[in-house]
Amino acid sequence: MSEEKSLNFLEEIIEADIAAGTHGGRVHTRFPPEPNGYLHIGHATSICLNFGLAKKYNGQCNLRFDDTNPVTEETEYVENIKNDIKWLGFTWDNELYASDYFEQLYNFAATLIGKGLAYVDDSTAEQIAATKGSTTAPGTDSPYRNRSIEENLQLFAEMRAGKYKDGEKTLRAKIDMAHPNLLLRDPLMYRIKHEHHHRTGNQWCIYPMYDFAHGQSDSIEKITHSICTLEFIHHRPLYNWFIEQLGIFPSHQYEFARRNLTYTVMSKRKLLQLVNEKHVTAWDDPRMPTISGMRRRGYPPEAIRQFCDTIGIAKRENIVDISMLEFCVRENLNKTANRFMAVLDPIKLIVTNYPEGQEEIFDVENNPEDPNGGTRKAPFSRTLWIEREDFMENPTKKFFRLGVGLKVRLKAAYIVQCEGFAKDDAGNVTEVHCTYLPESKSGNDTSGLTVKGTIHWVSAAHAKTAEVRMYDRLFRVEDPSSEDGDFKDYINPESMHVLPEVYIEPELANAREGDRIQFMRKGYFCVDKDSAPGKLIFNRTVTLKDAWAKEQKKG
Repeated sequence: MSEEKSLNFLEEIIEADIAAGTHGGRVHTRFPPEPNGYLHIGHATSICLNFGLAKKYNGQCNLRFDDTNPVTEETEYVENIKNDIKWLGFTWDNELYASDYFEQLYNFAATLIGKGLAYVDDSTAEQIAATKGSTTAPGTDSPYRNRSIEENLQLFAEMRAGKYKDGEKTLRAKIDMAHPNLLLRDPLMYRIKHEHHHRTGNQWCIYPMYDFAHGQSDSIEKITHSICTLEFIHHRPLYNWFIEQLGIFPSHQYEFARRNLTYTVMSKRKLLQLVNEKHVTAWDDPRMPTISGMRRRGYPPEAIRQFCDTIGIAKRENIVDISMLEFCVRENLNKTANRFMAVLDPIKLIVTNYPEGQEEIFDVENNPEDPNGGTRKAPFSRTLWIEREDFMENPTKKFFRLGVGLKVRLKAAYIVQCEGFAKDDAGNVTEVHCTYLPESKSGNDTSGLTVKGTIHWVSAAHAKTAEVRMYDRLFRVEDPSSEDGDFKDYINPESMHVLPEVYIEPELANAREGDRIQFMRKGYFCVDKDSAPGKLIFNRTVTLKDAWAKEQKKG
């Protein structure tokens, strides 16, 4: 009997709430992205967590866009976020927007003004920052802090009506300028931005700050468990203060630690820099840690979900080795990806005793890990393409591939013995000459020979060509954000290497965008969206080498 997986701390909280009948035993979560960029692997953790908890406890999960900053938000990002969530395998119960609540949030703010708990401030951003104080010194009151309720209500209405310029006035909560938590020293609630909003157009020129919009949106939607990452733990007292002063549904915020990945950055601002400064081709560049980049690279959604489940959630931040994500990808593709033969660095192999013009068709197993995977047809002829690394002019003792006098099996075909080779004027080997043993046919071998090596091949007469993009890690160091200088100084110049013409077996010519396959002995690959009829492009998803699993065995 398998051991049940222990509950994480959020599941313990939820089960205690259900047992106590809190909120009627309901579980209602939400995933609240800001549509100012593409989602990355860190968001995938939050998606799996919020949607997963709702599913486990028969609850609901809302998708709510935190669209309160019209300067950086776009409909393109909204649509991409929805596509990413669907691709990961989740469906939201309600699609909502903070902008749905602009009128209600405005009224909430007016209520706080009416209770003497908010005021309009004419101070500049620099003046407000200068009066905040520090962790060891209290702040100082704004000269506008004691305006009358009537004046504040009038000024706030005028802000909404567009009477003032950007930055000319703000609305601040009136809490305590000496509070030990600096976030409660009269925080901003509204700022003026004369910008076009992707949903409300030019209807509004004042927009609520995150800390004011977020908790109230949770409350409006009657969210029972508002789950955020750890950097928001100091925001929770303010979250609670607004809800308590307004006397609205008591949503509660819980925090878990974000997990960063080695050899990448997870900041949207930094990812946007990479895109805008052309260090990558786009948000969905296969080197990016975005969900769309990983999809384009060939990562299966099941593997990303497995990764999120494997790393779990915790209360302390740490950095996760990207090899662990690659392990999950590799484990999934090993079971699901069909194997094909592709020669990336070609050299000719001529089977000198195979009749000119003769052809055979061999059955090749699609996936030895899948008992129902079936077989496909691979044509064989006198002249083949093999990998250059599978021949050695002066073979070492433990080299079990081709060299003069050495035997090897051609995958699914015959055993061949190397008899010689040819070079060009520059001294480069251009051809390998072999003889084959007709009685060694795979599946019907009567030769009695045993060879230690098997290599893949593609018939030169039947081969199709394709472009292959060999991707590596985007950065040269484990944590580029923590290094001295600009994080972009640590970009790996070898993160993409293009092989413009590789040879693939003809069956592969039918592959379509998004198909995930294994090139035998070379790694896992995916058909890229840049492919065109007669011009396939493959992205390397992950190598066959399993670094993370080896490290676990060492431990």
